[in-house]
Amino acid sequence: MINTFGNAIWFTIIPVVFYISCFYFTLTFFQHLKSGDTQLQKSSKLFAVLSLALALLAPTIINYFIILKMSSF
Repeated sequence: MINTFGNAIWFTIIPVVFYISCFYFTLTFFQHLKSGDTQLQKSSKLFAVLSLALALLAPTIINYFIILKMSSF
């Protein structure tokens, strides 16, 4: 039972970390947009989109595996 609660805590922390990284890369994108560096703009925009996608998909994937695990009982 303790292991289940430990996993639940990590399942809530992981998307939050991805949201924070998305916010960070979005802010760096605006900073590079102002400075005019196109290579850094592209990379920060890419990482912002990827971290947002992972933040939105991580709970979905985790819940899918939990449902599979619960249905096997």
